[in-house]
Amino acid sequence: MCRFGFFKIIFNYDEIFMVVIGITGTIGSGKGTVVEYLQSKGYVHLSVRDFLIKEINKRKMTVNRDSMFAIGNELREKHSSSYIVEQLYAEALKTGKNCIIESVRTIGEVKKLKKDKRFVLLAIDADINKRYERILKRNSETDAVSFQTFMENEQREMSEIDERKQNIQACMKLANFTLYNNDSKEEFNAKIERIICKIESGNFYIRPTWDEYFLDVLDAVSKRATCDRGRSGCVIARDNQILVTGYVGSPKGFSHCDDEGHFMKKVMHDDGTITNHCVRTVHAEQNAICQAAKMGISIDGATLYCKMTPCRTCAMLIINCGIVRVVCQKKYHAGYESEMMFKQSGIILEYIDNEVEKYENQ
Repeated sequence: MCRFGFFKIIFNYDEIFMVVIGITGTIGSGKGTVVEYLQSKGYVHLSVRDFLIKEINKRKMTVNRDSMFAIGNELREKHSSSYIVEQLYAEALKTGKNCIIESVRTIGEVKKLKKDKRFVLLAIDADINKRYERILKRNSETDAVSFQTFMENEQREMSEIDERKQNIQACMKLANFTLYNNDSKEEFNAKIERIICKIESGNFYIRPTWDEYFLDVLDAVSKRATCDRGRSGCVIARDNQILVTGYVGSPKGFSHCDDEGHFMKKVMHDDGTITNHCVRTVHAEQNAICQAAKMGISIDGATLYCKMTPCRTCAMLIINCGIVRVVCQKKYHAGYESEMMFKQSGIILEYIDNEVEKYENQ
């Protein structure tokens, strides 16, 4: 057994002795068991479920999974993708104690919470038959359903594209730790103990997610770029394997911006705004796609990682290549058309940071 202590970090120039553990996971996997265990160690429990039930009761609605699903999505759409957990996180910080936020369910919530180094995300999973048995035993007002309804409810909450809506599958992929609860309660508690010891000691290695891994590779690729207005790179991957990479640079045999300077052109838009563009180079996304064509590598069904929202031309190429997901580090100031095109074509577009990329002579 480890001696429970506190996770010490520096935040806003003050020493903060606390940790906030977010819990995500499949229905009936044992999130409540983790909560009970942590409460026994002095953690303060804050629940998305309880927050939603209060809201549902205020509106005099029936408390069930349908109403929780609808109200949760309504609040996130009205305010922000992370609205509910932001309210709970503010409560957590007021306590000054170690806290648990139960039922983190959207990508937006995870992105927001992970910006604070006090936050660690724990995912819980278990065999589906065991999970169904558990929800029948707990017999709550939202769990008295058939096995078919149970599976349908879960599927509805597992893979929404919109980061404001429930996507448990994506949240679990972003977790710092994953616990499988297929054993006895004693064995599961032992697993929880080991993980919490690591978290509270601060002596643990957080393995990067696949997205973080490919974005790290992207940063390395971008160092080869030859235009200093935006040293952009691109990585295209499928099934967690890198297919091709590319970086912004002039066509083969042509001089580079770093050597000759920029070749600038002004573009006037329909709304009267004028933007400046360097047209000496081929964009990183275009170069990566060209590499795939040259090497005879199919990128159909792949994910493309890039520095910011692809331009309109790159977006058209991405659509026609069969790429299904685009992950950007930041937004492009003139990326609205591309966003609309991706939406229309069903391509998933995700941002690591909603900030607009700024560069010289924009």
